Amino acid sequence: QVQLVESGGGLVQAGGSLRLSCAASGRTFRSFAMGWVLQAPVKERDVVATISWSGTFTYYTDSVKDRFTISRDNAKNTVYLQLNSLKPEDTAVYYCAANSHSYTRLYYSDYTYWGQGTQVTVSS
Repeated sequence: QVQLVESGGGLVQAGGSLRLSCAASGRTFRSFAMGWVLQAPVKERDVVATISWSGTFTYYTDSVKDRFTISRDNAKNTVYLQLNSLKPEDTAVYYCAANSHSYTRLYYSDYTYWGQGTQVTVSS
């Protein structure tokens, strides 16, 4: 099992940047593919970035490609999401999540372990 705790959210103006972190406990962290999942008000959770267990492979949805960067440091049991060129429509609760299968899993229901979420609010 793995426990996940996100941090780094906040209020930022459009065009700004934030760096989210997700600290994992448990020695099995490096066996999980990781994802960042957004949930905007009255919308379903949306997987926007994923990374393989080794960090070699990543995936981004079109809406965040070239603006967000996912990375991980298995020595620190941490996964990151760098958010650049933020837009008001990026406003959401950001969750990190783990699945034991593959970084190609793109549905939130594929993810077994979840953090509590961190709020990102982008003002116009």
